[in-house]
Parts: sequence; C-alpha cells; structure tokens
Amino acid sequence: MDGRPWGWGRSGSIEKPGSPTRLTALSGEEPMTLRTGVFVLQDKDTLVPMQPEPFAAEVDFQTLLSKFPALLVGDQIDEDNPRRFLLVQQELPIGHEDAARRWSLDHLFLDQDGVPTLVEVKRQSDGRLRREVVGQMLDYASNFQASWTAEKMRSVFEATCIAAKAEGDAVLSEFLGPETASDRFWADVDKNIGSGKLRLLFVADDIPSELRRIVEFMNKYMQPVEVLAIELRQFTGQGLRTIVPMVFGQTQEAAGRKEPARGERWTEERLLAQCDERFPATDAAAARAILNGMKGFGLQLVFGTGRTSGSVYPLLKPRGVAINPAYLSTEGEGKVWLQLKHLEGKPVLGSVEERREIVRRFAEVRDSGLSEAAVDGWATIPLARIAADPRGVEKVIAAMQWIVDQVKAVGTSTRSGG
Repeated sequence: MDGRPWGWGRSGSIEKPGSPTRLTALSGEEPMTLRTGVFVLQDKDTLVPMQPEPFAAEVDFQTLLSKFPALLVGDQIDEDNPRRFLLVQQELPIGHEDAARRWSLDHLFLDQDGVPTLVEVKRQSDGRLRREVVGQMLDYASNFQASWTAEKMRSVFEATCIAAKAEGDAVLSEFLGPETASDRFWADVDKNIGSGKLRLLFVADDIPSELRRIVEFMNKYMQPVEVLAIELRQFTGQGLRTIVPMVFGQTQEAAGRKEPARGERWTEERLLAQCDERFPATDAAAARAILNGMKGFGLQLVFGTGRTSGSVYPLLKPRGVAINPAYLSTEGEGKVWLQLKHLEGKPVLGSVEERREIVRRFAEVRDSGLSEAAVDGWATIPLARIAADPRGVEKVIAAMQWIVDQVKAVGTSTRSGG
C-alpha cells in the first residue's frame, strides 16, 4: 500500500472530505471554510476516501500516544532540530503528598535534550477542553519540581520498560544514539527540572480557538516553559486509518527566545580547523593524528552535532546495538572522552572486567588522570596530556583499536544512523 494521504489544503492542513470544514492552518487566523477531500492512494490505482471519525474513548487516545510518540510531531515543534520523545510513564501521579489529593498526568515524556514534556489528552467531546484543562496543566507544572527528580524519573522509566518487557538501558541507548551517555542525559534532566525548563502539551482531536489563544499567550510569556497544543485529526475508510497532527501556539517571540539548537553535523575539515584555531600546535597535531588513526579502523566515522564543539568516533554496532565507548572532542581545550557506564549489559564490553581493561589501556598515557571511577561513569584525557607523552597518540589509538577488535570479534554493523 502506498499509504499517502491526498487532499492537503492550503498551508498544509487537511480538511473533511466532501463537505465544508474548518481550516485553521496558521496561528491566530480565523477559521476558513473549504471543500476538498482526504484520500489514501492504495495499490497505486485505488483511491480510498477517508471520513473524519472521533476517537472512541480518551483511553484509546492515550494508548496511541504511548505507543507512537512520533504523533507529537517533533519536526513541527522545532523544525531546525526536530524533537524526539521518550515515554517515561502514562498516568503519572503529580501533586500533593496525600494520595487522595494527587492528580494524574496523562503522559510524561522526555525529549533528547532531557526536557520533561507533560502531556494532557482530551477529546473534543470533553467539556473541560477549554479553561479547566489549562488550570489542570498549570497544577501539574507548578508541582512538578516538588514531586520529581531525575533519579526518581529514571526509576519510573525503568519500571515502564520492565512492564513493556524491554531493557531500559537498551531503550535509552537506542533513543539517544551513541553520542550521548545516559549519565549525561539524566544530568541534563536534573538541570532542566531545577531551572523549571518544561514543555506543556495539550493534545486533542480538535483544538478550540479559545484554547489556542490561551496557549499562544502562555507560550509567549511563560519563559522558560514551552506551551503548545497538538491537534490529532483521525480519518478512516475501508479499514484504513489516517491520523493528521498539527501544532498550535508557536509565536515569533517565543521562537526568538529558544536556546540555540544543536547545529549541523560536523565534518572532518571543520573539526580540524577548530583544533588549529583553538589549540596549541602540539595539541592540534595530536587531535589530527588520533582522527587519522580512527580512519585506519576500517569503520565509518560519525561526526557530532554539537553547537560549539565538534566530536568524532568510529561507528560500532555489535549485534546491531550502537555503542560509543571513546570519542575525540574539541570541547574546552580538547580531550578524548570515555563513556563506559552505558556499556553495562551490552553484548560486548559490558562486563566490569572489560570496562576496567579499557580504562587500563587509556591510562597508559602518562599523567592521564584516569581513575577506577571511569569504569562506571565517564572521564576525559586532555589533548595536552596526550601530546606531552611522546607515545601518547600511539597509546590512545592502540586502546581504541582494542575496542574495535572486541566488537569485530562478535560481529558489527556499520550502517549509518549514529
């Protein structure tokens, strides 16, 4: 089946087929009335008309979001740096210590930068979809800091994974990719909670104009909280089902206050140019030699997407599970990062003994500064110390080669996707 929806109206919205319907494509516009249709092209020669259909029950709506977080359309929320969402828990208690007075948030998600995203779901038929749901969400947000910490959230996320018969570390690793260590991610979550950086999402099958205006006002003035509404329209026909999302509430003022997004993926030329510009010649030469050593592994090199600092590492996917134990970074004065905590439970290098061997090999660099703590966390070796050791670069490359050899021994996938 081709599965492409046809019948997009002006400004990218979809209208009710065969009869007038409201189209509110741009924030702040009055509804327009158009006649058009929504169709699915099936098997290239069959056009299936799709009719609007409300969600049968709110619980169905909630279950759908839990299973498919992509329906929160992160590319509409942030076009330059599309948001991705990780489910922490559905029906999350927030509020008073007395259980009888607690409220239950429909969903809590985290995005890839560790921003807690509170989601409240209502159907159009629910009379609370206007002002009451706003007060409810503000109750959740105002009590969130008092109720939740990153450590508690991590525990709840792991429980959610267990209930779904999944392994939490593997789910998180797949979500983050090999560039981001889990410890650093949870540290970002903790920082965001402490600074009150949240995202509030009202989700419904129809967003009334009153709620859109309230959301726009809140999004404009509630810095650093981002407040948005997402409309999920459902269309069905001949056993097919199409869901069309649209985000409301973004304003130019709010967009201008956003923190800089992660930039484009770095290149070898850009990374080495930054080394030459920022570091002493000996340290820049060490970085160049380490990168050249990585090329000799016969694996794809993946460059990072940092805003101000570049990074690079060999792509390792033992048995399809991405890992990134060590990488070169231009952060600060330049360094080689070790992030070994996320190796726990991986099909290779997951044991304490293997991680200890990694640390031992990198610690051969004179005055590396590495300690036993690196086995269960993350640590760095400054480029200056690597350059100061006459065989420092050789030792770093040899340690990385040992990692690559262990991965290749169990089979590796070098498909892009890091």
